[in-house]
Amino acid sequence: MELILVLHNIRSTYNVGAILRTAEGLGVREVILSGYTPRFNDERLLPHLREKLNHQIAKTALGAEEMLTIKTCDDLPTKIHALKSKGVLIAGLENNLEDARKVSLKDFQTKNSSLALILGEEVNGIPAEILAECEVILEIPMVGRKESFNVSIAAAIALWELTRKSL
Repeated sequence: MELILVLHNIRSTYNVGAILRTAEGLGVREVILSGYTPRFNDERLLPHLREKLNHQIAKTALGAEEMLTIKTCDDLPTKIHALKSKGVLIAGLENNLEDARKVSLKDFQTKNSSLALILGEEVNGIPAEILAECEVILEIPMVGRKESFNVSIAAAIALWELTRKSL
């Protein structure tokens, strides 16, 4: 299965870098950065701010930021519609939602050859208007008392499981 990863409103440069490293290691085809997610080599920033963000992202990405196809998206709903029109399944990764589209990651099956996995902001998750565009909502089963993982850890678990199922 071809994987596209969407990072929407991820605040931490270190989370972005860690997710990029995992994405590269698990063969993600493309990463899309949207909302206020920090970007590597963001030409819109002043040079000293760009250098600071680059250093922070690179600290955890360890070169993956240079290996991946990374795109920026200023209009995520339009991008999601474009992906859907190409037959890409749109999945959100969220926990603790009551929604008919919710499927445990361990039980998830698809015949789609391409999947876009959307990750949202560390505390509040994926905004409702973006979540509404998802065709399926994947949930990582939790067995402890905590209700969620750090977004970079959740990304690693989900990407590994999706990759494992397609091997």
